[in-house]
Amino acid sequence: MPQPKTFHEQTDLENTLKLREVLETLPEFARDFFRGISQTTSASTRIKYAYDIRIFFQYLHEANPVYAKTPVTSYTIDILDKISALDLEEYIEYLKAYNKSGTGELITNGEKGLKRKLSALRAFYAYYYKREMISTNPTLLIDMPKLHQKEIIRLDPGEVASLLDYIEHAGDDLSKHQKAYYEKTKVRDLALITLLLGTGIRVSECVGLDIKDVDFRNGCIHVFRKGGNEMFVYFGDEVAKALDDYIKSRKNMNALPGHENALFLSSQNKRISVKAVENLVSKYTQQITTTKKITPHKLRSTYGTQLYQETGDIYLVADVLGHKDVNTTKRHYAAMSDARRRTAANAVKLREE
Repeated sequence: MPQPKTFHEQTDLENTLKLREVLETLPEFARDFFRGISQTTSASTRIKYAYDIRIFFQYLHEANPVYAKTPVTSYTIDILDKISALDLEEYIEYLKAYNKSGTGELITNGEKGLKRKLSALRAFYAYYYKREMISTNPTLLIDMPKLHQKEIIRLDPGEVASLLDYIEHAGDDLSKHQKAYYEKTKVRDLALITLLLGTGIRVSECVGLDIKDVDFRNGCIHVFRKGGNEMFVYFGDEVAKALDDYIKSRKNMNALPGHENALFLSSQNKRISVKAVENLVSKYTQQITTTKKITPHKLRSTYGTQLYQETGDIYLVADVLGHKDVNTTKRHYAAMSDARRRTAANAVKLREE
């Protein structure tokens, strides 16, 4: 009897099948690009590239009367040489607000969205230019959108303690119906949020955990990081207790077929989704702070900040968080801390006492 696929194997399979569907809507020559990058990128990265490149060809077909006469699937590779830097600048303007093909839904892109789509197009052009299949690469003439640094939102230590206390005792203020649901999910929610706060793993890494990925003997979890890399992330006693309590109750849950291995289950006994985790984090943190919009990524920022403040080791923080470039970590965690910045509040006297 074949072994059931792991979450990551199943996700890769689904992304591979999605990629095949998208390729049916792209020019034939685009298949060369995706075959060429298959050994150096994950299935998740390739499907994201495919979606972004499809938008580019849809734009050409809709915005240019010359290209509108030919179906996108019939475009030949020489179309890439006909695109100028000016065309790409107009494409970037289009991306800021456009109607989604087929639905009319308005899609907008901020700095990060624009940069990602231009990065995908640069990789696409670079592949053919490097192999001398095209003679021009106008993407190199376009400046990448500048990403403005935003204030990092995280929970203060006191807010972290209040959050965990609230999850443990929230039932005191609930109706009978709400309390029944809360009691059913309390142990899971406490374990999940404690894990996010105590390890800094990404929400996608959290939902992908299987029961066998938890190693209590060595105090670690086995995670698949962005790009498909595997890593052991270690946890402390508080996380260990919360996970142990949850796994004991998890044994009494009847997971649906295909979800038996999942560590965290939804109330429907399926592997919990990223959206469900985002919702429960929002639900609980709204009771702790009204001025901060807390997401699972903000819990990751909370962990990174506390780890840096305790150790002062930016390279350790980068390694634990799975950052490929330590400069990413430096930008986020080596800046002036909120605690130090607050000392400025009373440093300047406006009137003599």
